[in-house]
Amino acid sequence: MSNLETAPKETLCRQGPRAEDVEVLPPRDVPLGGPRAMPVRRTLPQRKRSLIGSWCFLDHYGPDLVSTSGGMKVARHPHTGLATVSWLFSGRIDHRDSAGYAVTVEPGEVNLMVAGRGISHQELSTADTTVLHGAQLWFALPDATRHMAPAFAHYAPEPVRRDGAELKVFLGSLAGSTSPVETFTPPLLAAEAMISAGAVLELDLDPAFEHGVLLDTGDLVMNGCPVAVDHLAYLPTGQSSLVLEAGDTPVRVVIIGGEPLGEQIVMWWNFIGRTHEEVVAYRAQWQAEIGVEPPADSAAAPPPLRFGPFPEGTPAPLPAPVLPNVQLRPRG
Repeated sequence: MSNLETAPKETLCRQGPRAEDVEVLPPRDVPLGGPRAMPVRRTLPQRKRSLIGSWCFLDHYGPDLVSTSGGMKVARHPHTGLATVSWLFSGRIDHRDSAGYAVTVEPGEVNLMVAGRGISHQELSTADTTVLHGAQLWFALPDATRHMAPAFAHYAPEPVRRDGAELKVFLGSLAGSTSPVETFTPPLLAAEAMISAGAVLELDLDPAFEHGVLLDTGDLVMNGCPVAVDHLAYLPTGQSSLVLEAGDTPVRVVIIGGEPLGEQIVMWWNFIGRTHEEVVAYRAQWQAEIGVEPPADSAAAPPPLRFGPFPEGTPAPLPAPVLPNVQLRPRG
């Protein structure tokens, strides 16, 4: 399945004759893991905008009653050339990966999985989760680190309280708070902000960064531009401040940002590479490792495992979709 299905048209909100536009990107509904899987709202990538800094993917889900949605049941699947960031508002998710990490994702605690040259993992909401609500994001690794060994980090940021708001900075730096988590990419930012009804939160920004603000709940005006719930508002580089005004209901946002990656990527399914041929090779190796398709040269010695090993007794892995009958094009 493509990550770039047709979505409603984005909108622009002009702030003034000398100010940059705020670009508001609408979400599109996507089943996570298959047609009958848990629905998510995807705001990145889109046809017009593939990257915000190094950020290349943003899924937003819930609040969902697990008794109705079935919760998150994403069996083992592969990644290359990227890092996954899990951030929960409510519920819990069990993460297990082929690098040997097995952790439970908790609300307000970031889990960062760096795929590097290749990893596979599964994500299953826990049996005690009744309401699941959160976001998963990916950022692309630059060419200098995309072939590194897989890595994992966990961090619980201390809240920063100011101006009727509470911030949790889980990657990068904002509002005087800095995360210690290494990202192996050009400088980037990720934070959650809760803003009381009627409050105004003003933040200093790094003008070298692009920024995105995802509205989870509440009435929000960002830099003079109204933003609808579930939409992602984009600010280009050159902006030195962010003004978030809450209306009659409290606001929760996820703020992302980063220096432009400065590289083109080829992104398909769960793989990020630099060429069509590279992604085709990743798919072929995954299919061979899980026994779905034989290797192209069955007489040759099998290459070292890129995406394994994985413990026995776990759900069957997800096979890769069929590749499109067109050349995969670079983005960014």
